Amino acid sequence: MSDITTGAGTRGRHRRSPAGSVLLHGTLLLATAISLFPVLWLLLTSLKPRDGWLSSELEIFNRPSLANYTRVLTETAFPTWLLNSVLAAVLTMILGVFVAATTGYAISRFRFPGHRGVMWLLLVTQMFPVAILIVPLYNLMARLGLLNQIAGLVVAYLTVAVPFCAWMMKSYFDTIPREIDQAGLIDGLTPFGTFWRIVLPLARPSVAVTAFYCFMTAWGEVAYASVFMSQEEKRTLAVGLQQFVGQHWSDWGLLTASAVLIAIPAAIVFLLVQRHLVAGLTSGATKM
Repeated sequence: MSDITTGAGTRGRHRRSPAGSVLLHGTLLLATAISLFPVLWLLLTSLKPRDGWLSSELEIFNRPSLANYTRVLTETAFPTWLLNSVLAAVLTMILGVFVAATTGYAISRFRFPGHRGVMWLLLVTQMFPVAILIVPLYNLMARLGLLNQIAGLVVAYLTVAVPFCAWMMKSYFDTIPREIDQAGLIDGLTPFGTFWRIVLPLARPSVAVTAFYCFMTAWGEVAYASVFMSQEEKRTLAVGLQQFVGQHWSDWGLLTASAVLIAIPAAIVFLLVQRHLVAGLTSGATKM
């Protein structure tokens, strides 16, 4: 009886007052409106006529137009930039997941000469700003003939994405019991077979986070793409869109339409992996 009374008293003490509830919901609605305003402005501006963004009238409700999208797709090199960005991002995602997963598994399961040094190396590489790495990477790419090549850009992106993702994958593999590996070895699997057929499927949440992180690293990167891809037909979206902005003018119609189109591939990737994101991020952050 006393437990029931105590429970009722606890619920009573934690019950929010009407004024507090109104204040909380009002704050949440205000934060939501502030977050959605830039997205809505971007979408509405992209549907205005060519110079409609200069007008303060809501022309979108009177005469919406897809002229900006038509101009982007037919009068600019946007399709080429999009193809280059998709190719670079997908290759970075695939290779990044494979390299980060195998590296994380090796660090988690095996003790080899230089094991601790590899762990420290992965941490130290994340401390350098991108600006410091551009010059040595540029010299390396020039010697290997990888300038103005998607392959060279992918290698540069992997240097950014793999160290962090390898640590995250290592943390997730630490939560998987080693007995599972031993069972696979007893059944006749090789160490790589155990990793590929048993352990990696169990790490799908972390793999999803790694894939998303690698994709977004390549999708929105500007510095490496600006330096390594100087030819027009080799540019990515982040570099190509700079042509829509001049010293004394900006074509907001093209910029906003391009921004909406750019968001579509990223949104698709997010929808594919979103159910694993929370589990993967929390598991990778709990153990280092």
